[in-house]
Amino acid sequence: MSTSDPYGRESDTRPWGTYLVLDDHAENHKVKRIVVEPGKRLSYQRHAKRSEHWFVVSGEALVVLDGVDHVLRHGESIDIPLETAHRIENIGDQPVVFIEVQYGTYFGEDDIVRLEDDFGRS
Repeated sequence: MSTSDPYGRESDTRPWGTYLVLDDHAENHKVKRIVVEPGKRLSYQRHAKRSEHWFVVSGEALVVLDGVDHVLRHGESIDIPLETAHRIENIGDQPVVFIEVQYGTYFGEDDIVRLEDDFGRS
């Protein structure tokens, strides 16, 4: 369930960590700060209405794009094209923090098609 931080920005705690919406006022993009706890990963998913760009601020992550593994560390980034199956996993012992820029026509949570999920949400 989403809540607000002291500045009124949307935030949420998920089974894998947390997110904070940094900007959602534009029609064509949304920006989030996402924290993935050690040993956790997001669902393997895709989106029909948005692409994403992930910039890793700290930690070490395994990103899977359409079945291909990519290891990212702080200062590295990756693009997730529209309809591409993707997930991020924290493979280190410290939280992974990354900035997610969503670009497209719609940013609702119902644009998530979960293909696999560790928490029974697929």
